[in-house]
Parts: sequence; structure tokens; C-alpha cells
Amino acid sequence: MSSVDREDAFTLTPEERSYVTEGRRKLSPYATDYSDAVYECVTNAPSADTRALRPSFVRDVDRVLNNAFYNRCMDKTQVFPFYRNDDLTRRSFHLQLVAQVARKIGSALRLNTDLIEAIALGHDMGHTPFGHGGERILSDLYHRHTSRYFNHNVHSVRILRDVATCRLSLQTFNGILCHCGEKGFREYQPQECASFKDLDAIIARCSVDPTVSKSLRPSTLEGCVVRICDMLGYLGKDRQDALNVGVISNEDYQIRDNILGPNNSSIIDRVSTNIIKRSIDKPFLSMDPDVFDALMAIKDLNSKTIYASEQAHERLDERLPSMMEAVYDRCLADLKRGDESTPIFCHHIHSWVMKFNQDYVTINEPDDIVMDYIASMTDDYFVQLYNFLFPQHAVRESDLYHSYFESMK
Repeated sequence: MSSVDREDAFTLTPEERSYVTEGRRKLSPYATDYSDAVYECVTNAPSADTRALRPSFVRDVDRVLNNAFYNRCMDKTQVFPFYRNDDLTRRSFHLQLVAQVARKIGSALRLNTDLIEAIALGHDMGHTPFGHGGERILSDLYHRHTSRYFNHNVHSVRILRDVATCRLSLQTFNGILCHCGEKGFREYQPQECASFKDLDAIIARCSVDPTVSKSLRPSTLEGCVVRICDMLGYLGKDRQDALNVGVISNEDYQIRDNILGPNNSSIIDRVSTNIIKRSIDKPFLSMDPDVFDALMAIKDLNSKTIYASEQAHERLDERLPSMMEAVYDRCLADLKRGDESTPIFCHHIHSWVMKFNQDYVTINEPDDIVMDYIASMTDDYFVQLYNFLFPQHAVRESDLYHSYFESMK
């Protein structure tokens, strides 16, 4: 009998299973245990071996990574969308960086690092093409049609829960929903979210009030770690990107008179260390007041010198609104006509979504399907789709993008 035919080659003994799971039991009393995971629909209960090797939150990580929408994060830019520059941060790297920093802090605090990783890797899955600028434009269009607002954190939950049907835990979905690091707090105390009904209530509030997302607090300490690390993951990297496109000079890149140090590495290291020192064996996360103030000072500096810069808005404000409106209206018309030869059917509905979610078209409003399609696009795909749909108004990429060799001309 060959080794692959032997059942014992693929089954752990009770002793082996205990060895695998022993390390996971050494969690803080304030950590989220694997057994605490709440699922909306439980089918095909995993075997004992699967529970040992891939407990609840590990399965969440696998489900986040193994869907097509995650791949698309590789071509979604953060702050400077119209630059051909491989050194600029893409959304996928931001997800990985937040996961790495958050796992480091979570491990030191003996929190559940698998839950942290699931939240971190999924937290920005709902981002539109062209960063926050694209998000504002899509939200305006969506609100005009539905009186509801688009929020990337809400859409991250929607894309994983309702479109890709990944069946993640309540704790993972809540951490993703409440991740937004645009507003900082010195102390993070978890806020209860006991059921999917509670989760839906938060989503409903976000849909009618676009300011709600900034003040949300996750229901677990693991989610709170990710929320802080979302900010740590972009503040320093945005400064590196700004240096690469010439928004700030080498001299301006070095932050002066700030206790967190001069660059991205020192910011992450010092804030992480301070959070760990202040939060060991506590049911909340916190920073020293002067550390928090220093972090907010860097955020304010970025807002003034980077996020408000001409390079962050050029071509985005003048060209993208009309292009996205045209794409939105055309896709909505194609959907309502039921023209299955159009991109929204070929590249979205029938490409793979309905293979895993057969009721997708019947249970969703047309505007929601169009929103899903546009939000899932990469930057390059959006431009090529626009040119395909409107060849008479096609934009030349040379007129839209700064090339790799522009500075050499």
C-alpha cells in the first residue's frame, strides 16, 4: 500500500493534536479565545484535526486570502494614483504591513494573533480604485442614486460577507468594520457587538451618516490593535511615497522635534513599544499622552503637506468624477437591460461571483451591484473599462499618468 493510501498519514493522534494546540492556549485573559468565535451560519462542522490545525480565526485568514478580491489590492494605490512608480505603496502592501505590526503588538500582549491577522488582511478589501479620492466620488454617486453613503470599511464587510460569501466570524467582521484609523484615540476600550444583528445595526448607521465610521471601536482588543496599526501603517509610508513623487524634499522627510523620531521605522517602533508598556494585562489599549500627541502631530503634518498637496489631487479632481459617473450610469443601464454581453456581467456577475453566490442578482438592488463592481476595480482596470465603454472619449494614459521616465525628459 502506498503512503498516500494510508489514512493515518493524514490524521493526527490525540497526543499530536494536543501538541499543536498547546501554544494557542497561552492567551491573556483579555484575549479572544478561538472558542469565542461566533458564526452566522455553521455548516459542515470541521473535523478535530482541522480544528487543531486551522481553528476558527485561522480559517478566517484563509478565507480572506483565498478570494479574487484580495488579488486586486495589488493594483490599488493609496495617496498618489496617477504615477507609474513601483516604489509607491499599494493597498496589498498596506494590508501586510498592518498585519505584521499588529501581530507584533498582539503577540507581546498575548492576544489572539490569528484574529489580528484575519482583521488586518481584510480591513481594506473594500477600498475603491484611486484611494480615498475614488471613495469620495463613488460615495457621492451612490448617495445620489440611493440616499445611502459608501464607506470602504462597510464595503470591506460587504465584499467578504455578501459578495464573496466567505463566512467569517463576527469578531473578524466587527474588527474590519471598526478599523478606520483616520481618527486617533489615546485609549481604546472595546465596545460590545454581541451578534450579527448588532453588526447590521452599526452598518446601517454608517450608511446614513458618513462620520460614524471614524468613531467606531472594535469589540475585541485584537480589533483595537488593528485600528491603531492602521494609522501606524500609513503615516510613515505616506511620507516615503511623498518623497518619491517630489511632494516633500529629503530635508522635509526627516521629522524634527518629535519624540517619535525622524522616520517611518522609528515611528512604528516607538509607538508599538509604548502601547505594549501601557497595555500589558489590561482590558484596554493606551498610549502615554505625549506619545499620542506626537502621533497626532505627524498626522496633522501629513494632512497639510501631503494629503492636501496638488500631487495628491491633480487629475483626480478634474477628470475622475466625470469618468466614474459615466461608468456608473452605463453599467447601471446595462444591468437593468439585462445585457449579458456587457462588462458588468462578463467581468463581475458571471466571471465568478454567481459561482459562489447564485442569488446575488436577485437579492441585491442594481445600484448595489454597480457599486460592488466599481469598488472592486483596480486603478488600471477602471481606466481601460472607461476607454472600452466610451472609445469616442478615450483618455490616453500618457495624458493621465506620470510616466516612469518623466523626470528624465
